Amino acid sequence: MNKIFCLMGKSSSGKDTIYQQISKDFIDLKNIVLYTTRPIRKGEIDGITYHYVTENIYQDMVEKNLVIEARSYQTIHGVWTYFTSSANIDLENNSYITINTLDGYQKLVQYFGKECIVPIYIELESGERLQRALNRELKNENPKILEICRRFLTDQEDFCEERLSLCKIQERFYNDDLLECVEKIEEKIRQELYKSKQYHL
Repeated sequence: MNKIFCLMGKSSSGKDTIYQQISKDFIDLKNIVLYTTRPIRKGEIDGITYHYVTENIYQDMVEKNLVIEARSYQTIHGVWTYFTSSANIDLENNSYITINTLDGYQKLVQYFGKECIVPIYIELESGERLQRALNRELKNENPKILEICRRFLTDQEDFCEERLSLCKIQERFYNDDLLECVEKIEEKIRQELYKSKQYHL
């Protein structure tokens, strides 16, 4: 039984860096590239960072039942939607790794079944997360500080302990030491892939 490893965590918890390292170390894991209607940012690549689509394309995919889950945010720049499509997921032949929200994780479980979805929840102390986010944003030509603050407050609600408990997410991977955190996550992935291989036998 193939798996989808779902990386989750609040903004600036290190998900992107960890995702990139795991993708290098586990070349057989396919990436699930999420879609978004927000504008592409400097340094991002269409089809790799996200699939960047218009609102009209998103609505068309919804009508064709190609959207597993979607999350819309009212930002100071308008509504931005992030979503996962089933169009390029083939669990019969592949295991995958993705970054998603807690809502996205729940939708994947509903769509594919709990036995196929492995939650990888990453944590980092709130003060350090906020500082990382501000430092990164200040490197941009036009820093969007208000957006950073909005995202930080939204995350506090989206990933509250009550919601994590309802989703039965108990295991945490603390990113106070990146290398150690990656090692622990990769060991978890190895265990799950081994179980998957045993199932096929």
